Amino acid sequence: MMKSAEEYRESLRALKPRIYLGGSLIESVADEPRFEPGINATGITYDFALVDDLKSTMTTSGLDGKPTNRFLAINRSRADLQDKLEAVRLTCKVAGCAQRYLTHDAFNALFEATWLINETYGGENHARLLDYIQYAQTNDLSIGIAMTDGKGDRSKRPSEQDQPDSYVHVIERRSDGIVISGVKAIITGGPYMHELLVMPCRRMDKHEKDFAVACAVPIDAAGITIVSRPAGRPGNPAAKFSAKFAQAVAVAHFDNVFVPYDRVFIDGETEEAHLMTTNYATHHRHSCIGARAGFGDLLIGAGAMMAQANGLDYLKVPHLREKMVELIKITEGFYACGIASSTMGVHDAAGNFRPDQIYANIGKLLLANQIYDMHRLAHDVSGGLVVALPGPEEDHNPVTSAILSDVLRGHPDVPYEHRANVSRFIEDLTASETGGWYSVISLHGGGSPEAMKLEILRNYDIEARSDLVQALFDRGALEMGKGIKVDRQPGRCCAKGCQGDGLVSGKDT
Repeated sequence: MMKSAEEYRESLRALKPRIYLGGSLIESVADEPRFEPGINATGITYDFALVDDLKSTMTTSGLDGKPTNRFLAINRSRADLQDKLEAVRLTCKVAGCAQRYLTHDAFNALFEATWLINETYGGENHARLLDYIQYAQTNDLSIGIAMTDGKGDRSKRPSEQDQPDSYVHVIERRSDGIVISGVKAIITGGPYMHELLVMPCRRMDKHEKDFAVACAVPIDAAGITIVSRPAGRPGNPAAKFSAKFAQAVAVAHFDNVFVPYDRVFIDGETEEAHLMTTNYATHHRHSCIGARAGFGDLLIGAGAMMAQANGLDYLKVPHLREKMVELIKITEGFYACGIASSTMGVHDAAGNFRPDQIYANIGKLLLANQIYDMHRLAHDVSGGLVVALPGPEEDHNPVTSAILSDVLRGHPDVPYEHRANVSRFIEDLTASETGGWYSVISLHGGGSPEAMKLEILRNYDIEARSDLVQALFDRGALEMGKGIKVDRQPGRCCAKGCQGDGLVSGKDT
């Protein structure tokens, strides 16, 4: 049964995770003010799925044929990918980061990997995953993706670390399950999840089977300690967005945590674990495109409002018109890559549908680099008041409020209060601690730009382009010789060799 946001919040009260925030142990996650923006943001994914006009985007058929949240589903078609992309943008233009699409990305990547494990070795891995996905869909769970390890000394492999717990790994295999230890360093929404889905973050060598583990654990399983940042800037009156919607990021330490085999999906299958990691990156980068497009929607809208509050018409002022078009071009440019990735996606042998790797990586690479341009353009359109406005406390100070209201008004028809609210909204999204957070997750979320470049080069058929040019040479379509095989022979510029001045093919005659 699909939950409402309030039912989701209430379900958290039944859990007893061990979570530290600001140096203190949290008694109730659902009632902790510093997690309120994160619970609100995740709650958007629940409430939107219950809205009649949004159901076609936010829901689909689950494994049992009943409606389920889009973010818990397995893609079966191009339409599913397109709807997922739109669902991410829809929720993120309200919540900033809605978190639950990470679960979708992990489920689809594990679906492909566990199917291959069963095809190659037999076993129950895929059946276990299907049972778990059904469990998550039936109970409408929020699941934190515990993928990024602490990594320790980056110059060393997981098995070479001085501190073995730098990476999550299996320390014991029992007849009824496994025992894992280690740390996961970046878990979005970690404190207010129902469960954690543990997955490897990199390729493991064949001798590193203990590190190639994917499994699901309840958030309050014995041995798990979570240390978290607050979600956004709750309680800050200047935080016009992140006081209401934001995400916490947490570190989780697994200290001899037992996982029964029905919740273990990969255990030592290094090649299939690597496939899972690669495919997760593709699915997640596709999702990130939708998320940052939603963020772009917020900046475009706020930029237009700020220009108007300043007394300027962005349609008539040339430099404002240029900046607004640039902001739109950036946002819709990388979103177009998401649409292309959906349209040109492929059916995996497992039966699900995967985004096109090239366009997913190009779109993510564009937004990762252009997030800073988006901030700059929003600043350029808005003006310096975004970071120079006195704090909101002065709005209620009888000595200063009347002065500010009078002298800091822009357009005569726009109240100072509105201009101040829009200024603080833009500051919150682009020039505050929250703004910095969005910059970094846009740059490194789903992998670094270098990882995306490598994936583009790995999957782009450069050789086919070389063959195209070679074919033109061979047909004489270009007067550039007869092609690479002749052109690249050292010491020769033509089929017969050079003649003249007593030389033939470089020899004296």
